Amino acid sequence: MHQPTPPATADDNHRRRDGPSRLPAVEGAPGQPLDRAPRPTPSRPAPGPPGARRADGLPPTHTALICVALPGLAISTEQGQLSGQGLEGFYRAGRRVLARCQVRVAGREPLPVQARMTGADSARFVGTLRASPVAGPDPDVVVERTRHADGTERITLRSFALHPLRLPLEVALGTDLADLSAIASGTPGPELPATVHDSGLRWATPTGNASVTADPPPADALASAGLLRWQFELPPGGTVSVELRVRPDGAGPLLAVGRAATSPLAPARAAGDDPRVPALLRTSIDDLQALLLRDPAHPSDTYLAAGAPWRCGPAPADALAAARMTLPLGTRLAAGTLRTLARTQLRGPGPQSGMIPGPRRDAGAHLPPGCTGTEATLLFPALLAEARRWGFPERETRELLPAAERCLTWLRAAADDHTYLCDPQPGGPARSETQAHAHRAALLGADLLDAYDRPGGTGLRQWAAELRKAFRTDFWVEDRGGGRPAAALTADGHPLTHLGATAVHLLDTGLLGAGRLAVGLLDKVQTEQLARLLGDPAMDSGWGLRGLGAKEAGHNPFGHRAGAVRVQETALAVAGLAAAGYDKEAGGLLRGLLAAAEHFDHRLPEMFAGEQRSDGTAPLPHPAACRPAATAAACGVLLLTALVGIRPDAPAGTVTLRPVHSAPLGELGLTGLRVAGAPFSVRVSRLGLAMVEEAADGLQLGM
Repeated sequence: MHQPTPPATADDNHRRRDGPSRLPAVEGAPGQPLDRAPRPTPSRPAPGPPGARRADGLPPTHTALICVALPGLAISTEQGQLSGQGLEGFYRAGRRVLARCQVRVAGREPLPVQARMTGADSARFVGTLRASPVAGPDPDVVVERTRHADGTERITLRSFALHPLRLPLEVALGTDLADLSAIASGTPGPELPATVHDSGLRWATPTGNASVTADPPPADALASAGLLRWQFELPPGGTVSVELRVRPDGAGPLLAVGRAATSPLAPARAAGDDPRVPALLRTSIDDLQALLLRDPAHPSDTYLAAGAPWRCGPAPADALAAARMTLPLGTRLAAGTLRTLARTQLRGPGPQSGMIPGPRRDAGAHLPPGCTGTEATLLFPALLAEARRWGFPERETRELLPAAERCLTWLRAAADDHTYLCDPQPGGPARSETQAHAHRAALLGADLLDAYDRPGGTGLRQWAAELRKAFRTDFWVEDRGGGRPAAALTADGHPLTHLGATAVHLLDTGLLGAGRLAVGLLDKVQTEQLARLLGDPAMDSGWGLRGLGAKEAGHNPFGHRAGAVRVQETALAVAGLAAAGYDKEAGGLLRGLLAAAEHFDHRLPEMFAGEQRSDGTAPLPHPAACRPAATAAACGVLLLTALVGIRPDAPAGTVTLRPVHSAPLGELGLTGLRVAGAPFSVRVSRLGLAMVEEAADGLQLGM
């Protein structure tokens, strides 16, 4: 059920996070929180002494190894030791159940030599030490730690000494049981006293508790010092392991949604001439699996959290956008997302009736915060319409059709007799991207209504035609460079002319039947000019599109919406440019984003700095970006399938292929996709020719 959110302060706007069991507050009301990248939301009052001061800035995430299997997290530095500083620790449902886990062998900390992610939910840390007095300069003991988001850690000692070793192992443990929101705001509170419990230690507060158990049990447990001790005898070449299990008291083993046998995402694979392609798709799908959540009241429905560590709860616009980009992996994620959000849809009289509620989103220096509720409401019918083309079952489509109709009714009522859809607050601007979302929703929604003999399609198409005609005049700003689309119109009709990456939504028109794309808001000449602008160095950093052009006032390469590269908008640009036939511009952005992904070990963050690429440089991480993030992970799927140009029409039993003829990555093969509910595999040659290698029985190749 929807729960009201108290009015936010300025600081709250920087630390709100949607908890896994919470749904967003109604968008558009005064005092509603902003949806920014670092957005931890307290699900309980944050612990900490009265009057505690907020630390400057958020704990950085860019150097952290973040293991995700929601609702579990394990966040570490490259040192491997959990010191309790910053974000370090094991988390369950937004609460830090263990903050400190420091290992000593023979009285010394191992020297860190390697730290790396081994999967979306696990990391491996290797350290060494010299335990034998005659070992010389070479280490003779290796300490390996494998850490999992489900709350388990295995510590393994390997001896390479020539003689038997007696190795005392000590593990110092501690926690504050703090909410992530309190940690983000710099008020986590002190470590709690421990008690000896079972084969480990336990911590408790009036609002929660946690314990660590060990296998094998320790020889000694000191509650006052938070210490577990073992004595091991290792022969030459010997190995011994200890497993720690961290969890809230009374909680069973973590059953991550993405690790269930019934995952909604198909295990697709990629291969081809570019060696980065397989890793990008594999990592993208792994991260998407790790971010899956289950509606607690309807366990069969899954959807994506927005990102870790700050946004581990539902964010409707992000969940819908990511589900739409991952339709090539099947329609089950779309089904769970649509059903979950349909239950939050506002009913009854009033101007918000039919909306999917969502928080506000920061829009940079030139515009007031935007409406993720508006975006989600417009994405809902578009996702349902496109999911049907990919093979969404007819029965489920009919069940969700009333919710889509309510979204479309809200659209017509919100536009009223006006040409443009404006922000809901008095005097709110008409944003370019909002018109793009509304235009796509109207055309795809009309297509959906017609398919089920529902009224309203004609009116939606007429409104979309009027919007299109007016937009091409009112939103186009002529200049000596060939013109540009305005970012927004003010309440008095004045265009805001700054150029940003939100313009890419004008290229995302949506899929209709028979492999046709819907008409866009821009005409052919304007689309060509936008393609040229997006390929210009002022917008293209060489790693991806800047959120705000480098020549625009207020540009900041680290600005969340003021110059940082936002992965989702770059991927949408690649897909939109490829569909419109601008292969050169699409290929340039694609290669830049793939190069950036390689520097991030193919786990793209939601954003990174928009610094200009040059020889020998690497993309600069944003210290507060979510990584993994649902939309960034989904972009890996969108980028590769856009190169193939898959346009299914499952109700008609056809699939059309429109590959990028320049084949910017050479030969590309995708296997294990889903079209019409069956496996679908396709290959594109170096000449840009596509061939279907596996498909549902009876599925015909469209022209």
